[in-house]
Amino acid sequence: MHPAQTTILTSVALLALCPAARAQNNGSILEDLVVSANALDEERADGVHGEPEWVGHRRFSNTRIYIQKDPGEVGVEQWYRTRFFDGGRVTQRLQSEVEIGLPWRMQLDIYEKVIHDNSDPEDWQQDEVAVELRYAFADWGKLWGNPTIYEEYAFTDGGPDVLESKLLFGDDCRGWHWGVNLINARELWGAKETEWAVAAGLSRTLIDSKLSLGLEGQWTHPEGDHNEFILGPSIQILPTANTHLDLVAMAGLNEASPNAECWIVFGFDFGDGAKGGGYKPTTLGGL
Repeated sequence: MHPAQTTILTSVALLALCPAARAQNNGSILEDLVVSANALDEERADGVHGEPEWVGHRRFSNTRIYIQKDPGEVGVEQWYRTRFFDGGRVTQRLQSEVEIGLPWRMQLDIYEKVIHDNSDPEDWQQDEVAVELRYAFADWGKLWGNPTIYEEYAFTDGGPDVLESKLLFGDDCRGWHWGVNLINARELWGAKETEWAVAAGLSRTLIDSKLSLGLEGQWTHPEGDHNEFILGPSIQILPTANTHLDLVAMAGLNEASPNAECWIVFGFDFGDGAKGGGYKPTTLGGL
């Protein structure tokens, strides 16, 4: 073949390949744009252990998830819970909490509870002071469900101290966030009453890093007593990068349960507010 013909044929072939290459590149760029558009900021790795931003904001009232504070970070929370029973009985609980991030995927929480029962002639009373420690087995995403162990020791006022143990699971998928806790609480002396429970929560992000709606509940089995079931909706609002407000209203599903259990939780994070913060308390038993 003449050299000129060879050159012409080669040029034609290259021209024919260029649109295909451009189409492939455009497709790749479009795919990247779609992925980026679908990715939520609150689900991107944010903490030193790879945990996403939403984990740092207490999403569920009774269900804890992973480690919520990076080493050296500190947060505070104020909790208010009220329960309504047959006969007009109403109990209230106020809880103040400090959360401290520790090295090696650990977190320390210290909190105090005071309670009020309208069937009791006493006014507000001291309930307990508790210390909680969590340990995550691996960085976020390395193990299914991001398992974390939770141990809490409660110094109760006028009763036996209580040791509460939990195994925490939680993860996310395209705007859906979930958590499940396996719980055991037991008195250390006296009657040595024991309680088993499963708490779970599911939420859907409506506005990235600002608003989510969810459903949460808990099954509780006090040994020697009747099981309790509560279930209901929740909403979380994040007014700023370092604050969050949770509102929860759960209904009792059987006669042994309270008619309703409602929560208001407000949290504030010191330090690097852009990384979220930490939130968690206790729930099992009590008023």
